[in-house]
This record gives sequence, structure tokens and C-alpha cells, in this order.
Amino acid sequence: MTTNEIQSLLEKQQEYYRSGATLPVSFRIAQLKKLYALIKKYEAEINEALTTDLGKSSYEGFMCESGMVLSEISYMIRHTKKFAKRKTVQTPLAQFASHSYKQPVPYGNVLIMSPWNYPFLLTLDPLVDAIAAGNTAIVKPSAYSPATSKILEKIIKECFSPEYVAIVTGGRAENQALLDQKFDFVFFTGSQAVGKEVLRHTAEHLTPAVLELGGKSPCIVDASANIKLAAKRIVFGKYLNCGQTCVAPDYILCQSSVKEEFVKEVVKQIKLQYGEKPLENKDYGKIINEKHFSRLCGLIDPGKVVCGGETNAQSCQIAPTVMDGVTYEDAVMGEEIFGPIMPILTFDSFDAVIEDLKGKDKPLALYLFSSDQKHIKRVSTELSYGGGCINDVIIHLATSEMGFGGVGESGMGSYHGKAGFDAFSHHKSIVDKKTWIDLPMRYQPYRSKFYEKLLHIFLK
Repeated sequence: MTTNEIQSLLEKQQEYYRSGATLPVSFRIAQLKKLYALIKKYEAEINEALTTDLGKSSYEGFMCESGMVLSEISYMIRHTKKFAKRKTVQTPLAQFASHSYKQPVPYGNVLIMSPWNYPFLLTLDPLVDAIAAGNTAIVKPSAYSPATSKILEKIIKECFSPEYVAIVTGGRAENQALLDQKFDFVFFTGSQAVGKEVLRHTAEHLTPAVLELGGKSPCIVDASANIKLAAKRIVFGKYLNCGQTCVAPDYILCQSSVKEEFVKEVVKQIKLQYGEKPLENKDYGKIINEKHFSRLCGLIDPGKVVCGGETNAQSCQIAPTVMDGVTYEDAVMGEEIFGPIMPILTFDSFDAVIEDLKGKDKPLALYLFSSDQKHIKRVSTELSYGGGCINDVIIHLATSEMGFGGVGESGMGSYHGKAGFDAFSHHKSIVDKKTWIDLPMRYQPYRSKFYEKLLHIFLK
């Protein structure tokens, strides 16, 4: 799509939004129901596309992508009416007599840019929230997941008129053309590097934005943890989608006294969950493309591999890999891994771990496996990170009852459920002042001592 075509599309959406068509809650809910029905209709094609792009099994495709979108739609269908209502707030006595309230209203015309690692989920989940909040939207999926983009295009075009919700496919040229436009709100999910570029463009128009980024999310395993269960859950979360998950545990910080037991259990769990030959497991996925495959291969130090390390360049597959004896100087610790490589670092002092993490970039997620309540409290209160779990990984994002998002270097803003509705809404503060009385104390001339005393009483 050319720049002129994108500009024309946005102008049509702006006109449509100004018509007020998206404002009735009944309209929003009807659109969500249509989208739900079409996702169910094309469920098999969605799964096939995810298999083509990322090697995901149909089970994983539903569990981690289409099923979660359906869950978010169901939640919004049930709650949008409540979310869209004005909320009365207390009025100061000095403003007697009046009624004060907060009224959520749509931002207007929004842009949603999604990544390739969960291309269906991370395109439609924010779109669901945008629709519930009453916006029009242009969605731009990643060029790296073309099969999923194709089914997304099919669903969106069948479900919505383009002046309401439209999809723009393509690569960098289309991204650039979209970012050059003046939207009312931008929602971006992707890397920190691209996130910075998005924020530079939105700053030009003073456009508010939500950025869902990433970073190196640590996973701490202390001596009090249930090691067998920790290994089982960490292996699931680390190698899900071949590690191409923004909230995957990036690296392990394991207390030295239990490190050998932990490594043994991790190796055991890899074999139990993925088989003796993971690259022959039909349910084990692949790296998105040759570029990322080569990058990941460069992060593996064969001398530190204690499990896995096998690769298949033809299928862009890397076996679940564990590296022990890793330090912060290793290449694998120099960037977000975003692949099936688990580096294990050790520590002796929990206090030292906390102080060290305080000095690092704020991660999107942080995980702690422990039964020590003091350790749990310190991680929950002293460290800054987007979200996380105690004695599990990843599952904190799988609920519409909690907002999901980053902080600092890992992003800004959050979504899912009420947080998603709020992200795509502006909350107006409104005072409805009554006309049957008009207190005189605020007007000049300010000569009355009585009114001065009365004003002090009202403003206390």
C-alpha cells in the first residue's frame, strides 16, 4: 500500500469516527460478537498459518493465540457496558452545587503494530480492546509472519468495513508510511530498538502510545524452591514457541547449593516434554527465519552446553539448549535471547542478587521460585519489572483481570481487560454545575471577611 493510499484510508477512518458510529456500546459489542464468530469459523486456517510461520502445533496455536483472543473477546462482551459508563466522583464543598464524574471516551483513530512471535494474539488482542473502547483502527502485522498476516487480512476484511477497521500488510515502507501519519493513539508490540523509533515518530505529533517491548527477564531459583516443579515449569515457559516469547525466562539465577540438582532436573524435563530427539518432535516449533536462526546459533557456546545444542539450518530449528557456567560476559548475556537457549548463572547471596538486579534495565517479566516469604516479599516490593510470577512463569499475562505491560526499558502502558479498555480511552473529568444556586465567594471584589473565612472552611 502506498503512502497516499494509507493517508486516504486514515482520512476515511477519521470521517467515520467523527460520524459517531463507533460510540454506541451496542455497536461495539455487536462488532466483538462478529469477530468472535469469524475466529471460530476460521480456527483451522488460523492454526495452519501459525504452523507455517512458526511450526506451532494446533494445540499450542489455540492455547497461546486464538483461544486467548476468544477469551479476551468474551470478557469484553460481558464488561464493555460497565467499563463505558461514567463514574461519579466526590465533589468538593466549594463547588456546591454540582455533580462531578469521569467519562471514558475513545481516543479516535488508532494504529496497532504487532510482532511476529505471537502474530495472531498480539494483533487481535489489542484490537479487541480498541473496539470495546469505541475506536477505529488500522492494524499492521509483521512481515515476518506472512501466513498469519494472510488469515488476519481475510478475517478483518470479512468482519469490518475498512473505514472502521482495516489491515495494512507489507514491510518497512508501510511501517514508515503509517508512522508518518497523525493518529490519535499508537499501540506497538516489538523490540526495544523499533520501539524507540515508534516513540520518536509519535513524539512529532504528540501522540500518546503504549509500547510493549521486552528485555532480559530473569528467573531466580533459590535454595528453598521445589526444584523438580521449578524445572518442569521453567522448561515449559522457556521453550514454549521455541523461546520466542517476550516474557519467557531469559536466563536463570540459581543458588549454587541447588544448582547441580536443578540442572539435572531441567535436562530430565526437556526429555520428558520434548523427547530424546526434540528436532523430530512434530509439536516442537521453529525459529521464525534464517536471520534469527543464525543470530541464535552465534549465542551458543559449545563448551558450556550441557544439554541440546543441536541445530537444523534447513528447518530453522534449534533444540532446547542449556548452558551452564555462564557469566555476564558471555555473548548470550549481551542481548535478549528470544530463542530456546537457557543460560544458567549461579549465586550465593540472595541479597547480592537483589542489589545487582536493581542496577540493571527493568525487565518485562521477573520470576522467583522460592518458599522463603522474605525473599518473595523483597522481589515483589523492591525490584521494578513489568509483571511476573512466584513459583511459575508466563501465566500472569493469561488473564483479563490484570493489566499486562512493561516499565522503563521494557515498555510503557498496559492492556488486557479493564486495563486494555482504559489504554484505548481518554477519561474526561467533567463538573456539571447546577444553576439554581451561585455561591458569591469566588467573585471579585474580595472584600468580605465572612466570605474569606467561609472559603477557608470549604477548602479544608
